[in-house]
Parts: sequence; C-alpha cells; structure tokens
Amino acid sequence: MAFTGLFHRFKHRALAAVAAAAALIAVTASPAAATTGQPSGPYTGMGTCPTSGTALQNPANAIVGCVVATIGGGGFTVGGTKVAFSKPMTVKFGMYWAADGPTVTFPDGTSAALFATATPTDGTELSASPLDVPIPGLSNFWPGVTSAIVLIEPAGPVTAFAPLSAGENYPLFKLPIKLHLLNAFLGLNCYVGSNSSPIVLSPTAGTTSPPPPNQPITGDPGTIAINADPNGYGASVIDFSGATLVDNTLSVPGAHGCGILDSADWIVNSLFGVPSAPGHNTITLTGVSSTIAVDSSISDLTNAINATRK
Repeated sequence: MAFTGLFHRFKHRALAAVAAAAALIAVTASPAAATTGQPSGPYTGMGTCPTSGTALQNPANAIVGCVVATIGGGGFTVGGTKVAFSKPMTVKFGMYWAADGPTVTFPDGTSAALFATATPTDGTELSASPLDVPIPGLSNFWPGVTSAIVLIEPAGPVTAFAPLSAGENYPLFKLPIKLHLLNAFLGLNCYVGSNSSPIVLSPTAGTTSPPPPNQPITGDPGTIAINADPNGYGASVIDFSGATLVDNTLSVPGAHGCGILDSADWIVNSLFGVPSAPGHNTITLTGVSSTIAVDSSISDLTNAINATRK
C-alpha cells in the first residue's frame, strides 16, 4: 500500500489506537518461552532491542517499540567533495513514548508522536562499512595513503524519531555523527565532528527548506505495510520500504586531532572544504527499509519477539 495515501489516516491518534488494540489482543497470547536464538520472521534483527532496559520498562510508556533500518545507498556532499555510500548501513534502537509525550502538528491539523530512543544492548546503534574517500587533487592508487578511509560513527543517540511524519516536510529523526578519517599521515585520531560538536543529520522524505545556495530537494516516503504479530501477540509490525531521505540543511564542522599535535587539521580543512556552513552540504539516503515493532505493553512485545527466536 502506498505510504502517502495511508499516512494521513495513520498518525498520532491512529498509532495510539493500534497500541490500544494490541493490549486487548495480548491477553489471549501465552508468554513465550525464553530461548537464546536470534529473533526471526518480522522481528529479524531485533535481538539487541533493549526491551529489558529501564527506558522501555517505564510504566509511564504508552507505546514501546523496536526499530531496525537498512540504508541501501546514497551519499553526501560536503562543500565540493562528493562521496557515495558503497555498502549498506544499519541502524537499530528501541523507542518509547509516554501518553503525554511530545508531538508535532502539521498544517493539515494531524499530529505525529516524537519518540525517544534507547541504545541497543550491544551499544551498536549505527553500523557502517568504511568508505575510501579520494583526497582531492590526487590519483587514488594507494588507499589509506592517496585517500582517507572514512568511518561514519555515531556521536550521540537518535532523537526526535517521528516515523509517521514521512508524508510531511519534516525530519524523520535527528542523528548526530562524526567522520573518523584514517590515513598514513593523519594518524588514528583525525575526526570531522565530535560528540560535543557533531554533524547532525535531519533527513526527511518530504521537501527540504535549505539556506542558499542549496535549493529545495525532495525525498520519497516509499511504501508501508502493517501486519499483526504472527503468533497472536498484541504487537504490530510496520514495514517501510523503498524510501529516499534527504537533508541539505546540515552544517559540517572543521577537522581536529589530525597529525602530530593537530598539525594537519588545516590540511584536512583545506582539502575537503570544512568547516562548511548550512546551504553547502547534502546527504541522500536511498533504498531505506525500516521495520518497526510497536506495542502498548513491553512484556507483550518481549514475548512476541522471543516467540520467534530459533
């Protein structure tokens, strides 16, 4: 089913209704026996969802959930440097929302919940393969010498997660990252961005409103499917697929920690055009597929996931 058509009927109030229905269904399902295998079926990849953590166990939560997202491709432009994502990236986390939690209201009068998130039990919220980024002006014949190996690392947790905002010109989430540059001459501690001064991604499936010289660009919300738990538990599983997310409003800080006593910071800044103000940078995430398991009861969600472990 096309997500755009469904979205305007499935926002804040509808999600609450799904969770309420889940609570009624859950009483008919028996607790799942604990196993050590990995979740399968609709809960594949959710084995590290922090269902037993304090955040998701809070009785004030009205909705809890687990998220697994895969980013198939895309790339980013920082100043004049363009880099393509050559391999998929994965993002995983738990999510929760209290009955009086924050929402965002859109021009049509509908609203969407802004979920808080919880880090997976293994601490790996973002998994991304290294990127081989050519150094501007050099022929890249020796990776790590005539190029920089770039690791995309989290600089903080996902915040303001708004999965039901995909039909609007509003960010689906905020994700702080830092770029770890590895090169024979830059040392092991060369970064663009940090935990205290990160690159903050705010991608949308709608249309951006960047400062000049960037112009508005538009993403694609893809499609959505909503399925009930296959074993009779109250959880609902929402699958988003084929989305394109864009952000050209972000800023990028300068380099730090490069070379001996930061002596090469200015070289990295000069070569890659950082720091770079908003309006000069773009990130595009393509082939985005997300699975979100939601429930009004953390015990029921835990049992639903455990029932699929093999």
